[in-house]
Amino acid sequence: MSHFRNATRGGLSKSELEAVLRQVGAERYHIHHPFHHRMTSGALSKWEMQAWALNRYCYQAVIPRKDAMILAHAEDPAFRAAWRKRIEDHDGEDGWSGGIARWLYLATSLGLDTETVRSERLALPATRFAVGAYLSFCTNRTLLEAVASSLTEMFSPTIIDERVSAMLARYDYITEDTVAYFSRRPEQASRDADFALAYVLDHADTAERQQQAIDALVFKCDILWAMLDALQHAYGEPGNLPPGAFRPGAAR
Repeated sequence: MSHFRNATRGGLSKSELEAVLRQVGAERYHIHHPFHHRMTSGALSKWEMQAWALNRYCYQAVIPRKDAMILAHAEDPAFRAAWRKRIEDHDGEDGWSGGIARWLYLATSLGLDTETVRSERLALPATRFAVGAYLSFCTNRTLLEAVASSLTEMFSPTIIDERVSAMLARYDYITEDTVAYFSRRPEQASRDADFALAYVLDHADTAERQQQAIDALVFKCDILWAMLDALQHAYGEPGNLPPGAFRPGAAR
């Protein structure tokens, strides 16, 4: 994990640990990925945009499941009361009135079929592996590591702003209605990131735990980066689509 692997030798103060965590995002968050740059420059074809929405749905759909795994690790009722808001944000009160449903609307607004998206059957193999790895991480690692992996939300408001502004300005088939999913996310992400960061700074109280928290955030950045790597490889050049993956003209 490059220079972050030994970042806590001797132990860090809370402010030093926070600075390292923010440096991880500054260097490794997927806002720097070429696929994101292609999106914001207006260079994606419509079917590449569809492929992004379809594959990203796999990640959106697993978020409440990984948050449920985090809740299962938590013995503190106050922690659980705060963290379960994340599940409510994504599932809504009835399972289909939250963020996942809004992402599904984004995907169908781009011309994809609802059941095709929900089935995840046309997602790239690498997407499914990455999403599964994230769920496994939050299931099997410590509560501190699982919480620290969520700290990518510290950086998400910036990428959301870039993404939404570019989608509206550079793709004439995308409207404010299409990207309605993003309207609530910056506020939710900031709330959740503040809580998670405070938890990590309070509980990463040894050099070993601090390193675990940093490594967890690096891991999560790698998950998000790997998902865009897969899209870039599969859809950026002819001949790279794996069998069974979403193809042009397969929106319905």
